[in-house]
Amino acid sequence: MSSAGPIARLVVELAKLPGVGEKTAARLAFHILRAPAEDAAALASAITDLRSKIRLCSRCWNFTEADPCDICRDERREPGLLCVVAHPQDVVAIERTGGYRGRYHVLHGVLSPLDGIGPEDLRIAELVRRCSEESLREVIVATNPSVEGETTAVYLAKLIRPLGVRTSRIATGVPMGGELEYADRLTLARAIDGRREL
Repeated sequence: MSSAGPIARLVVELAKLPGVGEKTAARLAFHILRAPAEDAAALASAITDLRSKIRLCSRCWNFTEADPCDICRDERREPGLLCVVAHPQDVVAIERTGGYRGRYHVLHGVLSPLDGIGPEDLRIAELVRRCSEESLREVIVATNPSVEGETTAVYLAKLIRPLGVRTSRIATGVPMGGELEYADRLTLARAIDGRREL
């Protein structure tokens, strides 16, 4: 039984990436093959570095090279304001707006009983602990405006409100069913500015 050749193996691996089908994977594989050897080596090195050097911040659970992350260490950030997001890429999307100066908490998903994802599968216990231990005045829940995102927001509000921390939800400037990482800067900035109490 012969194993697949290097090109076929690369196509299979590239096709595992989100939004990359077999045809795109093949185009990428052939592009890498035609590129200078140092470009291919740089790509391989970047992927290896990503996997070996990036970890989770022990405070906000965002991806980082240093622990705590740059945002958690930044003393210019508003310490009483915490934005809760589902995924690390949502932090990048909100940071792109330039309008939010608080800190973050990354859940690494949303509640989805149909998919078997419950509170114990997310960083919710860590969030509640932060609400109890840090001097927070407001928690902004910035999950996607989907059924799962709304369910997660309501669940978090029920946990956080009794701790005496104001809980708000980003305004619906982001379309229902949309993804934060694909929202334009102005829409996302307005959604943060127009947040509402949960």
